[in-house]
Amino acid sequence: MSPALEWTGSPAGTRSFALLCDDPDAPGGTWHNWAVYDLPADTSRLEEAFPANACLPAAKQGVNDFGQIGYGGPCPPRRHDPHHYFFRLLALDVERLDVGPKPICAQVGIAAAKRALAEAQLVGIFSR
Repeated sequence: MSPALEWTGSPAGTRSFALLCDDPDAPGGTWHNWAVYDLPADTSRLEEAFPANACLPAAKQGVNDFGQIGYGGPCPPRRHDPHHYFFRLLALDVERLDVGPKPICAQVGIAAAKRALAEAQLVGIFSR
């Protein structure tokens, strides 16, 4: 389940947010666990266990590398070094990202980076 997240202090001109969660320690390269985008500018938190069919106005979620919409939690290989999970919140200068229907998380990340005014980051570490 996704963690509860809360933030304050968005920069002037923020029109929406995108939240990304990636694992750069995955054996095959960066694994994209989550992308939530088109979060309204007045959003300041996401509850724990944010559902794939969330009811926030306009908010959407990308298809993660597990092939599902919504959050895909940490799942490093057994006996692998600890993995770092980067939660990145991007304040955007647009209300909606132009990513088409059912984008994969990587596409959301690329589009959000192009429209980012600021970024905050939280890193979680997990191993099995």
